[in-house]
Amino acid sequence: MIDLDDRAALEATDPGGMLETVGSLSRHCRDGYSIGKETAGLPQGAGLTGVIVCAMGGSAVAGDVLRSLFRGRLGVPIDLSRTGELPAWCGSSTLVVAVSYSGNTSEALASFREARERGCRAFVVASGGSLADEAEEASLAVVRLPSGFKPRAAFGYLALATLGALESIGLLPALDGDVQEAAGELETFAAMLGPDVPRDRNDAKELAWRIGDRVPVIWGADGIGAVAAARWKTQFNENAKVPAWSSALPELDHNEVVGWLSPAGASFFVAALRHEGESRDVALRFPPSIQIAQEAGAVVQEVWGAGDSALARLFSLVLMGDYVSTYHALAHGVDPSPAEAIDRLKAVLAEAGR
Repeated sequence: MIDLDDRAALEATDPGGMLETVGSLSRHCRDGYSIGKETAGLPQGAGLTGVIVCAMGGSAVAGDVLRSLFRGRLGVPIDLSRTGELPAWCGSSTLVVAVSYSGNTSEALASFREARERGCRAFVVASGGSLADEAEEASLAVVRLPSGFKPRAAFGYLALATLGALESIGLLPALDGDVQEAAGELETFAAMLGPDVPRDRNDAKELAWRIGDRVPVIWGADGIGAVAAARWKTQFNENAKVPAWSSALPELDHNEVVGWLSPAGASFFVAALRHEGESRDVALRFPPSIQIAQEAGAVVQEVWGAGDSALARLFSLVLMGDYVSTYHALAHGVDPSPAEAIDRLKAVLAEAGR
């Protein structure tokens, strides 16, 4: 294992600068929000009966964030499609938001093209690629993001640019206060969790070290906790290159909890993501659920989000997971930036003519 306090060793294992990118989340959020709000030519929001975000992988997080923060606060339903097909209910009063950081994700492209055929209102969120080109050719708005990032490293841009654009349309309330609060919390977290802070005072480094060779299992409360847990899971997959799982309470207490029997838990580390504002039912469920996992042999640690707004709590949990997964990779001598398995799959699918 690499010493996480050895800055030279960290830099040698992280040639793509993932740690630096992780620490820039606050700036990415502020910039992304401004990009979304200032985009010209966005569709009208009056008379909409539904919103659907069409995206895959790291780009789909924009839809997850939107749903978790606003599905209980808007007068129209919000859906997320991770396929290349639109639901039958999408039509002229539906807003389709096609999100693909690269602009070349086949499923997002297919959904965008179908949205145009059906006469849906639409705009795209991308750094370029075919999606941006086709939208511009159709005189549709492009929320254009900075290029050069891995999609997972553009989380702040993708999520906040989408929210900013929807605020500009009039679907969301003014978010500037929440964005500024969240950005401030992220700056504080980054100062506490960055590579220059030693492990004995750095919760992210210590958690990565404690996980060691155990399989990460991430729990979160349904809503923002579940979105953060899913983000942790995919960050362990892509940054640390290890299998990981995520689950949401209360659902996991109706199935997964039955599988936590000794000694089955001995190979697992459960990170229980908590935040103020959890429903009373879920808050009551966490302690006995954790106890069951511990009795099965799992190591469990609670991780709490910070901030007054749901946005700040969600993004603070996300930032912790980004740091933990990156430190986990570096401690094991793994470069967090490449995603060779995904590249291989794309090559095989391209060869098959998909």
